[in-house]
Amino acid sequence: MTASSLRRLSEIPGQAPAVGPFSHAVIANGLVFTSGQIPAVTGLDDQPDTFAGQVRQTIENLRTVLAAAGSGLEHVVKVNTYLTDLGQLEEYNRVYAEYFGGAKPARTTVCVSLWGVSLEIECVAAVAVPAGGTGK
Repeated sequence: MTASSLRRLSEIPGQAPAVGPFSHAVIANGLVFTSGQIPAVTGLDDQPDTFAGQVRQTIENLRTVLAAAGSGLEHVVKVNTYLTDLGQLEEYNRVYAEYFGGAKPARTTVCVSLWGVSLEIECVAAVAVPAGGTGK
């Protein structure tokens, strides 16, 4: 793979800026690899009050990143979720199913300590084939 076959998305309109020296997503070989998304609306100090709202905001942030990369939630093949409390799992699963219930991508969920957020989600998705395109 050459450097020209990689595309890095470090700034995405409508997305809170990255909180470190990384890209929101990298596109390589027809796949989109997202960085972990958090429930930030405009920044760490702007998050929904409820856990369910935070899950929705985080998935909406993923949706925004995937769209900028030419993909979407329906093309997600793998999800990694980081929760701060095992007690959040049932509510997380309920909201997650609203977005991914029928698609059922492969998923890993672990409980960790995070800074200032209750969850973080990253994923791998296929790049969507443009209408009339061949995917080549």
